[in-house]
Amino acid sequence: MTSLGGQFSAKRAGESPFTVRSEVLGGQESRGVLRKISDMLEIIMKRMDALSKLGNTTDGRRLDELSSALDRIQPIGLVERIQAIAQNMSDMAVRVEQILQRSMAGSRVRDGPLGQCEIPKDPRYPDCPSKMDWMRARWTSDPCYAFYGVDGSDCSFLIYLSEVEWFCPPLVWRNQTATPTLKPLPKRQAVFQSDVRTLLEQVGTGKESLSFMKRRIRRLAAQWASAARRLDDKLRNHWREQKRILVHVGFLTEESGDVFSPKVLKGGPLGEMVQWADILTALHVLGHDLKISVSVKELHGFLGVPPGRGSCPLTGPLPFDLIYTDYHGLQQMKQHMGLSLRKHKCHIRVIDTFGTEPAYNHEEYATLHGYRTNWGYWNLHGQQYMTMFPHTPDNSFMGFVVEQLNETERQNIQRNKVNNMAVVYGKEARMWKLKGKERFLAILHRYMEIHGTVYYETQRPPEVPAFVKNHGLLPQQELQQLLRKAKLFIGFGFPYEGPAPLEAIASGCIFLQPKFDPPHSSLNHEFFRGKPTSRKVSSQHPYAEQYIGRPHVITVDFNNSEEFDAAIREIMKINVEPFLPYEYTCEGMLERVHAYIQNQDFCSPEAPFPPVNLSMPWLGSRPSPFILLPNSSILTWAPNASSYTPWPPLSSLRLLASLEDQSCVKACQSAGLICEPALYRFINIKEAFSALDFQCEGLESEMNHLFPAFSVEHAECGLQQDPLLFSCAGSSAKYQRLCPCRDYRIGQVALCSDCL
Repeated sequence: MTSLGGQFSAKRAGESPFTVRSEVLGGQESRGVLRKISDMLEIIMKRMDALSKLGNTTDGRRLDELSSALDRIQPIGLVERIQAIAQNMSDMAVRVEQILQRSMAGSRVRDGPLGQCEIPKDPRYPDCPSKMDWMRARWTSDPCYAFYGVDGSDCSFLIYLSEVEWFCPPLVWRNQTATPTLKPLPKRQAVFQSDVRTLLEQVGTGKESLSFMKRRIRRLAAQWASAARRLDDKLRNHWREQKRILVHVGFLTEESGDVFSPKVLKGGPLGEMVQWADILTALHVLGHDLKISVSVKELHGFLGVPPGRGSCPLTGPLPFDLIYTDYHGLQQMKQHMGLSLRKHKCHIRVIDTFGTEPAYNHEEYATLHGYRTNWGYWNLHGQQYMTMFPHTPDNSFMGFVVEQLNETERQNIQRNKVNNMAVVYGKEARMWKLKGKERFLAILHRYMEIHGTVYYETQRPPEVPAFVKNHGLLPQQELQQLLRKAKLFIGFGFPYEGPAPLEAIASGCIFLQPKFDPPHSSLNHEFFRGKPTSRKVSSQHPYAEQYIGRPHVITVDFNNSEEFDAAIREIMKINVEPFLPYEYTCEGMLERVHAYIQNQDFCSPEAPFPPVNLSMPWLGSRPSPFILLPNSSILTWAPNASSYTPWPPLSSLRLLASLEDQSCVKACQSAGLICEPALYRFINIKEAFSALDFQCEGLESEMNHLFPAFSVEHAECGLQQDPLLFSCAGSSAKYQRLCPCRDYRIGQVALCSDCL
């Protein structure tokens, strides 16, 4: 520590720090400067008084502040006045030295005579020394450290690092009473609720996006209520635990930029707001204790974040069982929760439109193998990501709902359909800039009257051909009436995977969409570049193509005029009834979300599998837990082969081997099944290779998102080393992959037949 005199001696010889050049100023300016000097001295004296009272503040920092204050004094003016000030400052310097001596003595008492605040050398806490060095250098970088009692002394650092964070061992000399064990809150039963008024109050006001969501909640309230009654009957009043749930809609916060709200009334994307409105309603109707946040300030208040910049963890228990957010919210939580995010991330569910595959989610693996993007690398369990459509089995399918018609409405639609009326999918003028659209629109115009709903303020968008009847941007109910009259709803290829095609199909339209050849992906298309998925999108709406299909959905090459013309002529001849998949009804979404909440648990450690220290882990002395299904070549889990009770249950497991260069997503689909990553750990065993007649000349375990797999060239069997990398996605010509497929409920691909 540099002494006060040493600081002053750095001036030129012959000058005290208060020597002035008398020729610079005089008169009125001198008096102003003197007043400033006098004010500065008063401030210094007050700081010295405060310093004399401090018993737990670093002396070096206070001296630096004092020195800085002195250096800022620019003494100009009358020499005799300045000399008097200099004498006062000399007296003050003596006083400061006395204060420092007393303070240092007090610090030695605080730090303990026996070196109690020396850095402990404990191999169980290898990061303690480096964290101590960091605290010494940076503890003032965030006010949260002072909030937890850090004052610059080594003792305060050690106390913080051992009691607030966990980098240093507990201090034996601390006179602590045993931390009271917090009793878990009593479990409460969730009761279905149909009144949405309290939910509407919680959603809040002030943004057009929130107004849109509230209008949607009101409009569908009756359908949610009747769906809840049906599900309650189906569950036979089964006891359901009420969860404390926080919903933080990160993309609508001002801190994330909120580019969506200003565009709600200008043709902007509404899919995310549709989904969030339905998530909020589903959680509310299921009877859970819900809190809603659309700002970082609200997030702070709900989580109990300490004041500061987010460097410090939360010390109390997390006040929620589940937190639903998005990638923006996840980033905000990381910024403001500090180390607590790592501790509590098992409670988080991320609403993720396009999906996140395990290879992109695993930070170390993604970095080493070229899967790092701006969105992935959070090291979550793959099923904590929840998608809009069931396109990524590694994730959970959250979905949304489409308004369901009653029988009267269905009959009216059948009577009022206009056979030669088409509506174009595209509310923004930029969606009409598709190269070559004039050719296929001209073909369509020969057969049908074409309608558009393109937003404009004053002039008709020039991108929309003159023969298109443009209604402008329509409110939801008017758009619904238009779709109920139209025969055809046609997409131009963008936007991808939105709600509108399902709404059109539910209104009795046929959806005509372009086929992508080659499929769009992060390798060849700018829209998907940087997204944490390797998925290859074969059409504008793959769900509609795969899970609905003809006659409701027709997918053709728009660049082939003959194929396009034939499709239009086919559409003119056929009639379809309104169709809505069960999983997109209110009841289907309630059923799915209920199953997730009651059964998915990413916080409890999984029991090791196969069990360790057992020579024969399978019950009944079986050599393998797998048996053939009756009259089938597909393997399943033998009844009573083990005592494990996972969800989905082992009764749903179907073990398959993929072809070379085939993903487990495709392998399971080809057998009419769904890949189920939650069951991977039960096939990540050598017995699975034997059951599939793979002869392993070697058995290895490594981090590889394609494992477990069989190397065709080397006849080697590979087991997965890291459970976070269990992945249905991914393929290689080198491997045949082992795939944990499962069955699924009709109309509810997210759930197996025994999952509810």
